[in-house]
Amino acid sequence: MHRSRRTKILATLGPASSTKEQISELFEAGADVFRINMSHSSHDVLNTLVETIRAVEKEHNSPIGILADLQGPKLRLGEFADDAVTVEAGDQITLDLKKMPGTKNRVELPHPEILDALEVGHRVLVDDGKVELKIVKETKTSAVAEVVSGTKLSSRKGVSLPDTELGTGSLTEKDYKDLDAAIAANVDWIAVSFVQRPEDVAEVRKIAKGRAGVLAKIEKPQAVAKIDDIIELSDAIMVARGDLGVEMPIEQVPGIQKQITRACRKAGKPVVVATQMLESMISSPTPTRAEVSDVGTAVFEGADAIMLSAESAVGDYTNEAVGMMDKIAHQIERDPNYPPIIAAQRAEPEPTGADAISLAARQIAETLNLSAIVCYTGSGTTGLRAARERPPMPILALSPVVKTARRLAIVWGVQCVITEDASDLDDMVDRACRIAAEQKLARPGDRVIISAGVPLGTPGATNMLRIAFVGSDGQSGV
Repeated sequence: MHRSRRTKILATLGPASSTKEQISELFEAGADVFRINMSHSSHDVLNTLVETIRAVEKEHNSPIGILADLQGPKLRLGEFADDAVTVEAGDQITLDLKKMPGTKNRVELPHPEILDALEVGHRVLVDDGKVELKIVKETKTSAVAEVVSGTKLSSRKGVSLPDTELGTGSLTEKDYKDLDAAIAANVDWIAVSFVQRPEDVAEVRKIAKGRAGVLAKIEKPQAVAKIDDIIELSDAIMVARGDLGVEMPIEQVPGIQKQITRACRKAGKPVVVATQMLESMISSPTPTRAEVSDVGTAVFEGADAIMLSAESAVGDYTNEAVGMMDKIAHQIERDPNYPPIIAAQRAEPEPTGADAISLAARQIAETLNLSAIVCYTGSGTTGLRAARERPPMPILALSPVVKTARRLAIVWGVQCVITEDASDLDDMVDRACRIAAEQKLARPGDRVIISAGVPLGTPGATNMLRIAFVGSDGQSGV
């Protein structure tokens, strides 16, 4: 399916969007990649959804990406005797490991790794930051915290630790099982939640062994502080603004979003902006003006993809939410301010032959006003390099590898078609021109530029450019 929009859309699946008909409608409305949240999905549900998405993919004859989002560690308080207690600033409460009902003076924190890492002065945020505690005394098995703000502590509420780096990794026992199940189900991307350090990403990469791309979710200040190293080890990044806005001052989130987006563009790694983008559309057929501006800002920044969470998973207007995101992205990309903003943020190429070829392809295409950039890619690297340049014309990626085509569904501006590898240079050019015409990216008489590696089929050897006319029969002209 040809999409003229460059920015990709991720849609989270859930109770409101789990049937074949619903998933097909979301794809037709504009979804390019589907997210399966393992916090709410059993392995049976995962396998059923993957099978259903692949059936939709076959019907539409267009590669669709699938992202499995690992839950990560869920840190929670224990139970209170009366389910909740009232607190006020200045009160002190002890956090310990005792499996006893909590009171106003103490409560279980059933996470020894937290108590081991807490230090005096560290903040503990409860219930998405509604209550802020500050550690005033600590041992290896307990900590005394003073209430800084908030009025109510309730049973099993979530705990956030903006100042504390835990000694344990970001993967739980459940995550290991879910990771194995997701790879066995042949998903395209694995999202790693609550990343703190580069080692968290490296651990998932070691298990995945290239069978799925690894996407690091940035939602903790510890990850922001090490963002360059995390980007280097990741295949993609997600700016998960919900938890990030809890663990950091919320007014800092827009600047961090811009910082991470630009760092990813410089590194040539896909970046996804997520959380509360069209939140009101969970229950409303139209978004707020502020939400439209928020989505528009992500598109103006050149984010590879924008994501819907509850809007498409449990909302009353799932198709409308995807359609609205599609319309916003289309409109922003047609805005006269869009090309110069995108061009101004363009990063310098790395000093490699492949990067120089990608830069040259974009410059030649712009100078000659060519209709499309066509790149042959087996691993997806050439497609990523082409997207890094953010050219004003479409990028058509041709790949004989189905997994590569699906993985590229998350990448800005790349429209991927699965095709057999070219047998020789003439076949390569003819095939590129024919598919560009079939995908309505070029018309007879138009010219396209083709990048590939010679000898053909050599991974990472992009070293050739060729300009070709699209003939009246869709083949290359003279």
